[in-house]
Amino acid sequence: MQLERRGATFVLGGARSGKSAFAEGLIEASAMDAVYLATGRAWDNEMSARIAQHKERRGAKWTTIEEPLDLVGALQKECSDTKAVLVDCLTLWLTNLMMAERDIETETARLLAAMIEMKGAVVLVSNEVGLGIVPENRMARAFRDHAGRLHQGVAAAAATVYFVAAGLPIKMKG
Repeated sequence: MQLERRGATFVLGGARSGKSAFAEGLIEASAMDAVYLATGRAWDNEMSARIAQHKERRGAKWTTIEEPLDLVGALQKECSDTKAVLVDCLTLWLTNLMMAERDIETETARLLAAMIEMKGAVVLVSNEVGLGIVPENRMARAFRDHAGRLHQGVAAAAATVYFVAAGLPIKMKG
């Protein structure tokens, strides 16, 4: 599996499905400068440990940029013909937007418009949250609905889409 030198690749899968490791492998195989655009925040010790584990797995060859809210601005700044940018992950970005009470539709539209104009390779990772039961509370249902719409838009705009389950990538588009 090969990463296109220009355009977006979308990697979707469940929690602990192997999607991040698969996306990292795509970037590393490209021989381009690897940029990790992290959207997660260390709200507690467990999340801090997860972030540290991800950084250790990637190693020093990656440039890490932490941007929890202005994903489009960070992508516009980092994307180039010599870099491959990994966004990990869209569902954490969506959570940050919701917690900051941002306009989700506007932010999603900005991302989709930017995807079309990006120079260089971009891999966007996200958690599929629509395969389970209907959440019991309003905020969780809103999150699931926003994520579903975001994923549909990103999949439509991406040149290539993979779904990862049990560490096995399935190419869905491209």
